[in-house]
Amino acid sequence: MAIKKRIAIVFDFDETLVQESTTAFIENLGINPELFWKETVEKLMQRGWDPVPAYLYCLIEFSNKSNTKITKQTLQNFAKYIVYKQGVLELFDNLRNELNDTNNLLEFYVVSSGIGEIIKNSEIAKNFKKIWASDFEYNTKAEIIFAKNVLSFTDKTRYIFQISKGMIDKSYDTKPYAVNEKIDKSEYRIPISQMIYIGDGMTDVPCFSLIKRFGGTTIAVYDAQNSNTFGKAWEFIKDERVNNLHSANYTKGSDLYNSLVMAIKEINNKDQI
Repeated sequence: MAIKKRIAIVFDFDETLVQESTTAFIENLGINPELFWKETVEKLMQRGWDPVPAYLYCLIEFSNKSNTKITKQTLQNFAKYIVYKQGVLELFDNLRNELNDTNNLLEFYVVSSGIGEIIKNSEIAKNFKKIWASDFEYNTKAEIIFAKNVLSFTDKTRYIFQISKGMIDKSYDTKPYAVNEKIDKSEYRIPISQMIYIGDGMTDVPCFSLIKRFGGTTIAVYDAQNSNTFGKAWEFIKDERVNNLHSANYTKGSDLYNSLVMAIKEINNKDQI
């Protein structure tokens, strides 16, 4: 079967494609991650902070007050320590080859609350048409000084619409309001019904809901080694947020891989709405 429709597969990053890279980065700095999340960040949340800007702010504060400055290079260098979920490194080529995607109609995207500089320097970054994530502003020494982009909860849905409307090239990075412009349905580059979203946590719920509502496919993943993550992911099934639930094993022939292939084939064969 050859792919004849443009299809977007949109991933969260941490605990979806990789082991928790943000926590691993924090630990790599010499910070106790449990204290960081449960005390430092939690204290800000108790004062009404959103969790994503809270953790970014705490990293900036750490960098400002310690001898260990967090720089753009620090973040880029950490990317080589990322631990990938099983089968991820081969996933993209496997899907393209199995589905005979000679025209590059399968497009992969990341929409993440994690740190963009780490994600964009990962081994798999080359596979993504676009990566949207939380980013820092840097001073003249390339040290982090402020949160430039913050992706949290419903913020993520903005990028689903950007993908759908075709607002994905670099020029749109400086046009934040363009996504709100009304365009004719016939001009949408990828209808949301031709999207598959894969995520693992509460920050993915708005994207799950949006894509499912417009007839796309949603898949929740969990860490098979952690029973707590299965319990959280099962809630997405109970609440009818997702179409499917699998452990985060992307190896060819796994349940998750097979579900992805079947979802792509179904979209490919479905009449245009």
